[in-house]
Amino acid sequence: MEDKRRHRRLRLLVGELNRERKKQAKKIDILCNDLIGAQRDFIKKLNTVSFTASFYGAIVGAADLNTLVLAATKLIKGEVAYSNVAFFLRQEDGFELHVNESSQPIALEKQHLENYFTTELVDNICKSNKICSLDDMFAMGLEGKLTVLNRISAATIPLGQGGSSLGFILIYRSSANKLAPDELKNIAGVSPGLSRAIQSCRAFSRQTD
Repeated sequence: MEDKRRHRRLRLLVGELNRERKKQAKKIDILCNDLIGAQRDFIKKLNTVSFTASFYGAIVGAADLNTLVLAATKLIKGEVAYSNVAFFLRQEDGFELHVNESSQPIALEKQHLENYFTTELVDNICKSNKICSLDDMFAMGLEGKLTVLNRISAATIPLGQGGSSLGFILIYRSSANKLAPDELKNIAGVSPGLSRAIQSCRAFSRQTD
C-alpha cells in the first residue's frame, strides 16, 4: 500500500516537472524569438543608416539637376533591385520627366509605365503628398492596358520642400517581385534631403542663366 502511494507521488512529481519543463521551454522559445526579432530590426536600421549615408554622400557634390537626378537614380536602383526609376519634377507649365540612367529628360511617349502619366495624374499625385500605390494611382486617374499594368508593382515617393510639392519619384518592377515596404521606406527617408538638393540645383541654375 505504501509502495503505491510512493509511486503515485512520484508520478505526480514527474508530471509536475514535465509541465514546468514545458513552461520553461516556451519561455526560452519566446525569448529567442524576441532576440532574433530585435537583431533583425537592428540589422534593418543599420542598412537604412548605411543607405542614407551613402546616398547623401553621393549626391552632395552634384552641381546641376541632371547630374543630381542621374546619381540619385543609380542609388535608388541599387537599393531597389531590378527596378525602373523615373523622376517627375513639376514646372510652371507642366512637368519634366527624367527616366532611368539618362542624364536628360526623355520624351514621355517613349517610355513604359511613364507613358500612362498625364498632367492631371501627375498633379493629383503631387497634391496627395504621400507614398502612392498602383491602386492609389488608378483612383487618381491612371488609365492604361490592364494586361500591362497587372504585371507591374509600382509606387511613387513624394518630393517636397517648404510645404510645396516638387514632384515625385516613380519606382516600378515586375509584380512577381513586389516592392517591399522597407525598400520604399528607405527611399522615402532620403526624399527630404533629395528635395532640398533639387531645389538648390534649380536655384543655382536660375542664378547662372
